[in-house]
Amino acid sequence: MLHRIETTDPITGRDIKDLTGKPYVVEESANEDLVIYFESEESKRRYLDIPVEDPIDHHVNLDNPTDIIID
Repeated sequence: MLHRIETTDPITGRDIKDLTGKPYVVEESANEDLVIYFESEESKRRYLDIPVEDPIDHHVNLDNPTDIIID
């Protein structure tokens, strides 16, 4: 399994230098997980309010639903 950590808040676009106590979410798929850190709870909430992209697998937000890797 591949583990990735993203320290750029996807809402604000700012890099987070100190991750201590920062809110985060873990996006998981069958082959990888991605930990995304946020500057604030507000930023995290805005991220979680983004509609799910994959209508078949409703719990996954960032996964490519095929076996073909597309960048």
